[in-house]
Amino acid sequence: MRRKRQFAILGMGRFGISLAETLESMGYEVLCVDVDENLVSKLAEQVSRIVSFDIRDARAFDQVGIESFDTVIISAKKLEASLMATMLCKERNVPDIVVKAIDERHAEMAKRMGATQIIFSERDMARRLALHLVAPNVQDYIEINGDIKIINFNAPEDLWGKTLRDANLRERYALNVIAIIHEKATLITPPPSYEFCKGDKIFAIGSNEVLAKFRQNVLASMEQE
Repeated sequence: MRRKRQFAILGMGRFGISLAETLESMGYEVLCVDVDENLVSKLAEQVSRIVSFDIRDARAFDQVGIESFDTVIISAKKLEASLMATMLCKERNVPDIVVKAIDERHAEMAKRMGATQIIFSERDMARRLALHLVAPNVQDYIEINGDIKIINFNAPEDLWGKTLRDANLRERYALNVIAIIHEKATLITPPPSYEFCKGDKIFAIGSNEVLAKFRQNVLASMEQE
């Protein structure tokens, strides 16, 4: 049986707490860490496993076996602590090191220290809100890298009754449909003969330029009707 991924979250602010509770609700094992002993005591009933130590302390990392975790999320408020924790995780060959960055400078330094992924929680939330405001039909997006995203949107009325082939989204917008949720069934790489229906949720991948054109010409205009 395949082992479930194990996560460690360093820094239990609002972001860290929410992430820990979400991961645990999905059935994953999570180690929560914060230097504030009073906060750790308060959170002991909210999360299953939480300890208190300074994330700049190499010995503490070794004691909890940080190298055994698949992903470590570093959400420290102080720049020095965040960078030190990133370096210590890198030295212990943690495969996936996610750093919540304070600013672009922090992000660049964290990458040099070994971070495999950078997130800006407030900025990312603002982008999602902006996208929803200009094109409410878009449910969410996932950033693959700086220029490639997957968006999830409800099928516009213009597509209802059309097949994937007839809609010709690839030729018209360079947009590739990778999955469709129809009622409760998920179709991965749907066939060209699939006929769009009201209520379908479409997952498509494309560049920022491609997605911007599609939102402007199809999704946003549909919301104005």
